[in-house]
Amino acid sequence: MTSDPPVELRLERMTWPEIRAALEAGYRSVVLPSGAIEQHGPHLPLLVDADHADRLALEVAGRLGHVLVAPCIRIGHSPHHLAFSGTLSLGAATFESVYRDCCTSLAHHGFRRIYCFSAHGGNFAPLEDMGGRLKAAVGSECEVIVFADLDAFLGTWRDVVEKRAGLGAAVGGHADVAETSVLAALHPELVRWSRVQVGRTGGLDPDFLQEALARGFDAFTPNGVLGDPHGASAELGEACIQAVADLLADYFRAA
Repeated sequence: MTSDPPVELRLERMTWPEIRAALEAGYRSVVLPSGAIEQHGPHLPLLVDADHADRLALEVAGRLGHVLVAPCIRIGHSPHHLAFSGTLSLGAATFESVYRDCCTSLAHHGFRRIYCFSAHGGNFAPLEDMGGRLKAAVGSECEVIVFADLDAFLGTWRDVVEKRAGLGAAVGGHADVAETSVLAALHPELVRWSRVQVGRTGGLDPDFLQEALARGFDAFTPNGVLGDPHGASAELGEACIQAVADLLADYFRAA
């Protein structure tokens, strides 16, 4: 065994002896992200939230230090997108069961702090609701810390986009200028630039977002977009990723 810092932070890319050595070296905290496999308008693929969560988890782990990264729970709670072809959705109870079983597995192996967050807006309310039950499931020797502030997440996007591009009003929360930019930073080859379309506009209204989650996005946006993707760029996406990672790391550090 060695106490050297692990070269790899992602559990799924490590061997079990490497993970045991990391635990013995003090890597007792782990990030457990979630995303979604769901529609993102006519110009973005279904993997946006899952791959975004993966990247954010690595960024957060790097900021906090001595933190490993669990595999993203890639399928989320997305019933509001089921009118659009290909979307996969876990029921709220199933989503919680997956999170609980992942948390109890990690606690069993000796992790003492589990940081949970989502890059998919529809997961925020279920995560907030299950937080206390996750804490009870892992026992008193492990902490589960849940970030569930959707307004802060989307507000960070809006502030970055406004400051860097003057397009804060185009941030609508889904497949918009911010999220399109994020995927351009992650996978530029997957953005269908010729299919970019404006969706439902009107800015970031928390009450509207909750109504859209409750009634389904198809009731408000035929193409599945909230906001305007025009003006997106990889540079803007990287700025959004870094700003949200700062938001998450600051929250987890304070908690």
